[in-house]
Amino acid sequence: MPRFSVIVPAYKVQAYLHECLESVLSQSYPDLELIAVDDCSPDACGAIIDEFAARDARVRAVHLPENQGLGRARNAGLEEATGDYLVFLDSDDTLTPDALRAIADRIKETGEPDVLVFDYARTFWSGEARRNKVAAQLTEQGPAPFRLEDRPGLLRVIMVAWNKAYRREFVEREGFAFPPGYYEDTPWTYPVLMAAETIATLDRVCVHYRQRRQGNILGTTSRKHFDVFEQYDRVFEFVAARPELAVWRPVLFRRMVDHLATVFTKPDRLPRGTRAEFLRKARAHYRRYRIPGTPVPPRTRLRHTLVHFGVHRTFRALQAAMSWRRRTVKLAAKALRALRAAALQFHYRLQLRLPLRNRAVFAAYWGRGHSCNPGALETAFRTHAPHIRTAWIARPEHHHTIPAATRRLRPNTAAYWTALARSKYLVNNVNFDRRLVKRPGQVMIQTQHGTPSSTWASTSRNARQRHGTWTSPSSSGASTSGTTSCPPTATPP
Repeated sequence: MPRFSVIVPAYKVQAYLHECLESVLSQSYPDLELIAVDDCSPDACGAIIDEFAARDARVRAVHLPENQGLGRARNAGLEEATGDYLVFLDSDDTLTPDALRAIADRIKETGEPDVLVFDYARTFWSGEARRNKVAAQLTEQGPAPFRLEDRPGLLRVIMVAWNKAYRREFVEREGFAFPPGYYEDTPWTYPVLMAAETIATLDRVCVHYRQRRQGNILGTTSRKHFDVFEQYDRVFEFVAARPELAVWRPVLFRRMVDHLATVFTKPDRLPRGTRAEFLRKARAHYRRYRIPGTPVPPRTRLRHTLVHFGVHRTFRALQAAMSWRRRTVKLAAKALRALRAAALQFHYRLQLRLPLRNRAVFAAYWGRGHSCNPGALETAFRTHAPHIRTAWIARPEHHHTIPAATRRLRPNTAAYWTALARSKYLVNNVNFDRRLVKRPGQVMIQTQHGTPSSTWASTSRNARQRHGTWTSPSSSGASTSGTTSCPPTATPP
């Protein structure tokens, strides 16, 4: 019996399926089975799955005779699963390296909970990765495991199946399964979290959630978006069958209204001519499940009022007005940033005309705190050359690391540009701002980070001196004590 059953349903994702399956099989925690379900995909998904099954005995290929949709494809994988824990992964997403090992360690540490919730990051075609905005809800501080009433904030985390690991015995005992239709995660995740007797969290990104330019099923225009009403009917039926869960009805009601309003306001979901019908159904659901006296947060009160009365044209008009306001605010903020940047560069050009001062400016790792070779040199300056005043460039959250005797500078402020323009010594272990102009008489010390070899240092020193930059031959050479706190490599944030 493997520790994990990773279930991957596949349909029209041949461009992403290799990467997805490889991210599972290359995990440093090998005790798993990978159940790949071909949902009668018309492209090469079935062949890709068979290829992986032929080369790795941990892969089990399941081919459905006809397309059944994401929910039922997951159910087909559930029927084959034998692992202690179930992990669902969409076929265009990937597991991060060592994710299953981290999940397994946290499961063991928290006493085999029914559900473990972990984090994800959205990944874009540009290469950008953006972590979940409410990651603070996944903190590992405090007692664990716990029940949902102990951490209700977990309901603010995206309600999907693939950011959790589920104890298979718990799922089978409760008879959980995915329904057909769009938004199939809704009547799975809410009941699972409410019914779980033990829940734990893992404050780690374990899934990269691919943001595709096009092709996402929820981004298509279709009447299938009306399925959201049946999905919430299923959630409230589950709660009605369990009186002890009645306490969650107000929360579920608020989440439902927010979800319905989101579907309504998305421009690419509902077909032309169906918005009024959708809002009428939303109004009916509002009245059916509303509990009188349920408090509504101020920021969503207007949305709730519009759904309550089903005023289609008013909703659209307000939506257009709010969209115009957001665009106006965004353009105004952009103009202010551009004006501020121009003013700072004008200030910098003026400072470049003033004489240099016998001062030294230090920085490390793109605005992080007092550390590495520059940190050792800054300490040495204050000890052996106290007549030279020192300053350290860092973002505000790192200012607590800077010694009290050292001036603190925030990046991209007037004081920052004044220091870069008029300080005689500039010390960094990475690059300064690309707009910096090195003046005659300035000494720029580039210490690098880590411990480069002496051969590299000796062959490159002259070239750097010709460009007005001196590079320390080794990390020990940058510090009088010969000790540093540098990691061997670093990358910009």
